[in-house]
Order: sequence, then structure tokens, then C-alpha cells
Amino acid sequence: MQDGIVLMAVSNPPVNTINAAVRRDLNAALDALAQMQGVQAVVLACEGGTFFSGADIGEFSGPPQEEAYRRLFGRLEQLDVPVVAAMHGTVMGGGLEIALACHYRVAAPRTRFGLPEVTLGIIPGAGGTQRMPRLVGVEKTLQMILDAKPVDATVAMEWGFLDAVLEGDLHTAALAYAGQLVAAGKGPRRTSERAVDPATCSDAIVEQMRAKAAKQYPNREAPFTAIKAVQASLTLPFERGLELETELVNQAKVSDEAKGAVHAFFADRETRRVPDLPADAKARKVARGGIIGAGTMGGGIAICFANAGLPVVMIDSSREALERGIAGVDRTYASMVKRGRITAEDKAKRMSLIKASLDYADLKDADVVIEAVFEDMALKKEIFARLDKVAKPGAVLASNTSTLDIDEIARATSRPGDVIGMHFFSPANVMPLLEVVRTAATSAETIRTVMDLARPLRKTPVLARVCYGFIGNRMMEGYAREAERMVLEGATPRQIDSALEQWGMAMGILAVFDMAGVDIGVNVHKANAERFPPDPTYYQADVALVEAGRLGQKNGKGYYRYEPGDRKRYDDPEALAILKARAEKLGVPQSSHDTQEIVERCLYPLLNEGIRILEEGVAIRAGDIDVVWTAGYGFPRYRGGPMFYADTIGLKTLLDGMLKYQKRFGPMHWQPAKLLVELVAKGQSLADWERTRKG
Repeated sequence: MQDGIVLMAVSNPPVNTINAAVRRDLNAALDALAQMQGVQAVVLACEGGTFFSGADIGEFSGPPQEEAYRRLFGRLEQLDVPVVAAMHGTVMGGGLEIALACHYRVAAPRTRFGLPEVTLGIIPGAGGTQRMPRLVGVEKTLQMILDAKPVDATVAMEWGFLDAVLEGDLHTAALAYAGQLVAAGKGPRRTSERAVDPATCSDAIVEQMRAKAAKQYPNREAPFTAIKAVQASLTLPFERGLELETELVNQAKVSDEAKGAVHAFFADRETRRVPDLPADAKARKVARGGIIGAGTMGGGIAICFANAGLPVVMIDSSREALERGIAGVDRTYASMVKRGRITAEDKAKRMSLIKASLDYADLKDADVVIEAVFEDMALKKEIFARLDKVAKPGAVLASNTSTLDIDEIARATSRPGDVIGMHFFSPANVMPLLEVVRTAATSAETIRTVMDLARPLRKTPVLARVCYGFIGNRMMEGYAREAERMVLEGATPRQIDSALEQWGMAMGILAVFDMAGVDIGVNVHKANAERFPPDPTYYQADVALVEAGRLGQKNGKGYYRYEPGDRKRYDDPEALAILKARAEKLGVPQSSHDTQEIVERCLYPLLNEGIRILEEGVAIRAGDIDVVWTAGYGFPRYRGGPMFYADTIGLKTLLDGMLKYQKRFGPMHWQPAKLLVELVAKGQSLADWERTRKG
């Protein structure tokens, strides 16, 4: 305490979660505060990089803790001297809720605030649904909850839940601010005692928010639960509103939605753990990068390096290709400036980190070189043979291939231990997933280097072993195969995609093919024809469309029709006629398809192949497969990922489904994975199987 002002500072690295130990110590601090004489104000702050970042999600699987939060925050709010929350960093969830229980709120200029709980299948559970509406109204509270994205200090000031933005040392400035409150005779200002402005909770506003939730969160309950809780702030006394909030959040926590979302949250954080890497395997320093190929993928990867502050050189075979590549990068950064994501100065600095060259010799100082040319094995082997001659000793030599055998690529060099797959997803500067593919010879140091490099590149790395398609594309093979087969059987592309999107996929698979280019898949299948079963209908919908010159969005017609400059899908009778003619030529029987059949026939092969990937040891753990699909393929996070979803519906349900369609279509595409059959026979789940392996 100094001049009657008490600084209560918390340190719980790395992000100051409000776990049981923090709650205990805060309660002890409040007990000590009650015994102190001459206290005139309290400043609540945190050490380290951020104010409280939220609750401890690890507690979700234990007994409910909402009552503990309510009591602690209530004690803070009921202090009879002004309490100032001094915030910095990223103030999310429970961190914002404890600030709402304080009487005044100040923050450093770059602080961000949010209530992202619906992304975890729950709602704010420590008073947020009751205090925030009393400060900013129902509409803005629901906007923050449903958007689930942080707002900056400027917005917080405009909305009225932030009282001041403080420059300089935050603790010093906050203590001075508290002193000014005391000097001005300002006392406690309890949010719980304020009334909600009814004008912010009209029927029209609530219906608008319900419509927003329905569109933004299909198949989800948490957003509507949040609306119910926030609405209650208008009609219920504060304490009763808190009780309802607690009831609702505890109901939400046990839902499949919350279990799936929380699983996905922890699976993301587990991927960097590689059990078989020696403890002494050290990452090599990466200070600069190189990229071969200045196309869309190469440019996106270059942006990742520049965003991380790492200089990078792009190599291509022609000056024109390099100029197009640099121009594409420039357009991306210009768009970011226009949207306020970065400043013009940021753009200039990042562009200065990206160099273009025709000369492989300019890669001599690169610590990691990523090949990002089109899928041609001979070309890639030629590139790696050249890299072997110019790259410095110890440089990581990576291929961005999505399907090709990286063991074969590595054999084109004299240092296969330095060769690894780094499969970025397009657009590389946006998509968070990075499939890291180890060859039979990749060294532990190379693996650790790339897994660690993912962090500054802002990627979630998932380690896989070599096989066709690795994890994601291998699993997509059966998923998309059935979608294509069903359009030959008479289903429309709209039927297929709508069923998958209503189930929760970010985009239907046929729309994905149109976006990527229908010809891309055709070329991949031609190049790998020997890998696929002798099925004359295999991916023939793609082939029929490409033969008719329908390549997807890039020429305005694929499974759908597109208008220039518009990505909206329009049904096209011409596409349907082409597909029908191909089906007749192949003798494919016609049938009707309901939503359940579409979802089952697409998803069951996907889940089955994931289990086979686990069986073969291609993926380290089931959660890694889940991350690949939630981060890279639009699988809904609230369903946890394919492997978590398989456990959710039950492995017996999956096996029965595979056998049902095997009886109808034969065993070629519907053979259950051996591990699936074994686990069902034992009455075990994938989670049980993983626990047994760990044990």
C-alpha cells in the first residue's frame, strides 16, 4: 500500500489463467485487505504479458467451479473502496468478467477484450451475461459473445465498459488513476446495482441476434443459451440472474458440443509433443528462409515468413513468374492495410523482407528452403538435387507436396536426414494447419526445427509419416469419392453440399473442388492411378466435367455455375446433364438420397480411414487427426474432429454403418479398418485404446 492505494498484482505464467490457486490467493489477499487500516482504493493488475486471460479450461472436466468464481468476484465488487482493474494484453472470458466485477476499468492502449466462450460450446459463467448488459446493454453484449472475437480499447471506450486508456507504465498510471478517484471523492461503482437499458433488448434486437446465431452457428446450442442468459439480465434481479447463468453454463458443459470443442482446444496444444524424439534433440536456428516457386502457394508461404520478421527469398524459373508472385504478395498486404489489419509502415517493412531471384545460389544462406512447385515428382527430384549442391550444411530442405512420396524426393539428395515435408494449406498465409511429414531418414533435429518453426509462422503443426495423401488428403479420398458417386447416382451437387454443410462442414466437398479447380483432382488421380481400386466409376464425375471444359470457379463453371467476380454458386442444368450422361455410359444405377444417407456415405469412409491411419502409425494420436480436419478441412470444431466424433456416435455405430453399405455396394470401398473391428469386439473406444497405449 502506498498513500492508501493497494496494488494487488497476480502472477500466474504464462497467461494468468484464473485457476484454483489464483482464486485461493485472491481470496487470501481480500482477507488480508480486510485487516488493513487506511485503505482508500485497490488496483487489481497482473504481471507478465497479459491481464487474466480467462478461466482454466483444464477444470472443465472436474466439479463445477462457477460458485467459486461468483463468490470471489462478489467479494471484490462489495469492497467499500474503489477497485480499479488495470488491464493489458488479451483480456478474455473470465479475465473480462473479473474486470466487470471491479468498479473502474483502465487499460493499456493495445489491450483487447472478448467473451469467446461459445467457441467452446459454453457461455460466460462468472457473471459476464449479467454484468456486461448492465454496462453496455444487451445488444452489444450479445454482439461480443456471438462474434467471439476480441475488440480493441477504442471500441471498449466507445461501448462504455472501459473508463480510461493509460499510456506509459500501466501499474504506475493505474495507481495514479486510483489516487485521482480518491481525491475526487469517488467511491465504489457496482455494476450489479445498475439496471439494464430496456431499449437495448427489444424484440427486434433479440430476433436479429437469434438470426445471427442461427446463420453463424448451425447445429449449435451455446449461442442460443447465451441469448437466454443475457435476456435474463433485463427481467431478473442480479443474484437470480447469476443463478440462472450458473445453471445454464453447467448444462452446456456436459453437452456433446462443449465436449467436442474443448477436445479440439486441447488437441491443438498437444500436436507439438512428439513422444519418440530424444529429449536432447535441439531445434536448429532459423533466421532466414527460401522458397522455390512464386505461385499462389509460394507467395503465401513468403508472407508467413515476413509476418514472422524472417527474411525470405523466392526463387522461380522466369522473371515474369517472380513479378506476378511479388505483385500477389503486395496485393495481399495492400488489402490488409485497407482493412486496418496492418499499417502502411508494416506493409513496407514486411515487403522489404521478401526478395525475388532467378538464381539458386541466393539460397546459400537460408536455414530452411521450402519447395512449392506443382505436383510433379521428376521436377521435385530435380529441384532437390540442385538444392543439395547450394544449400548450406544443416539447412532444412522441405517439400510442400500434398501427395507425393517424400522418401523418394529425399533420395535425390545426399542428406536425406535434412529432408522433410511441410504441407501448407491454401491460402498459406491464412490457413492455420501445417502437416509436417517425416521420412524414414528425417533426423530428430530436423523434425524439432520444423515443429518449432511453426510457432512464429503462426501454424499448428501435425506430424505424420509418409503415405499417399498423408493424413488429410488420404482421408478425403473416400469422403469425396462417395460424394462424386452419389451425383452419378442422381443426387444434385446442391443436395450433397447442402447436406454436408447443414451437418456442420464449412463447405460442401463439391464446392471445394470448384474452388480448388476440378482439374487438380483429375491430374492427381491420373498421376497416381496405380494406387486406386479398379472401379470404373472412381472420381468419374470430376473427369466428365473436366472433359467438358468445366474446371470450377477459375473458368466460371464446374459442379456449379459462377458469375464473373462472384463466388456464389448457381445450379447449372448443363452440369447435371453431363453427370447424367456419364452415369448412363458407366451404367450407374439411379437412386434417391436423403440427408442421412449423404452424410453417412461421406463421413463413414472418412472416419474409417482415420482409424486405419492410427492403426498404421501414420499419425501419432487420434487428436492429431482431429486437428488436421478441424484446422485444414472445415470439419466443425464443436464435433471435436473425425476421431472424436467416431467415439461420440460410438464405434459400433460406425462399424454397423460400414457393413450396411458394404452389403449394398460390395467390399471394395467399404472394408472396415482392422482396428475398428477389434475395438468394437472389445467394447472399447478410441480414447480407451489411446489410454491403453500410454499405459
